[in-house]
Amino acid sequence: MNAETPDDQLRVHTDRQALCRTVAGDLVDVLREAVDTRGTASAVLTGGGTGTGILEALAAPELAGQVDWSAVHLWWGDERFLPAGNGERNEVQATDALLSALVEDHGLPPENIHRMPAAAPQTARSVNEVHDAARVYAAALADHAAADPGPDPRLPVLDVVLLGMGPDAHVASLFPGLPGLSATGQTVIGVTDSPKPPPERISLTLESLGTARRVWLVVAGQDKAETVSTVRDARERGQRDPNPLPATAVNGTVQTRWDLDRGAAGLEDTGAD
Repeated sequence: MNAETPDDQLRVHTDRQALCRTVAGDLVDVLREAVDTRGTASAVLTGGGTGTGILEALAAPELAGQVDWSAVHLWWGDERFLPAGNGERNEVQATDALLSALVEDHGLPPENIHRMPAAAPQTARSVNEVHDAARVYAAALADHAAADPGPDPRLPVLDVVLLGMGPDAHVASLFPGLPGLSATGQTVIGVTDSPKPPPERISLTLESLGTARRVWLVVAGQDKAETVSTVRDARERGQRDPNPLPATAVNGTVQTRWDLDRGAAGLEDTGAD
């Protein structure tokens, strides 16, 4: 089922597997078009069951083989600030699902994988470390922007941003009621008080997400259905205040799209994300 509001596109897929396969195919199309047009492409990845499922679908040779990965740069919308190699980190899950295969079999340069910094061991931690890490990632984005500038000169062109959404309507690591929602003048922030463990995270800001050409909200599971409905209703009414619903405030400059399974669309129970 396909439908549109004045600002948003909506696609409902039969189940999460179908969602992941379709979005993976669309991602291939976007990356190919960007490489053909500009000679480079940037995608912002997300974690969670659905985000990782999209990467697993993209690893299929018939999809991965269609992209010139030597010209693609991969970023993250947020990351758990945990030591390198921790299995809860989004980049570790992405490496297992897709990135190792792209490097080994499809020519993705390892330096084109822009992982968010990892935490030092707890005994070596400083109180400002997560904020320092956010500044490091902001600098990496700014460095790449010099070669492929986006509408914000501190950021490269972001061809597509994949975002999950929590039952509280958080996106990336931008949670309701936290000061990071109102951050201005920053492309990346450190989060110290996430209500969802771990408390320390790194996240792109709403300002950064809003520069992306395409924002795709990928949501699966009946446990998200009420929030999806509430957020979409608010967006249709023009209510875009990120408090208390951060997901109301994210928009692509070219496209904002919701990809839901039937559970998240409130049509049937397909299991949690």
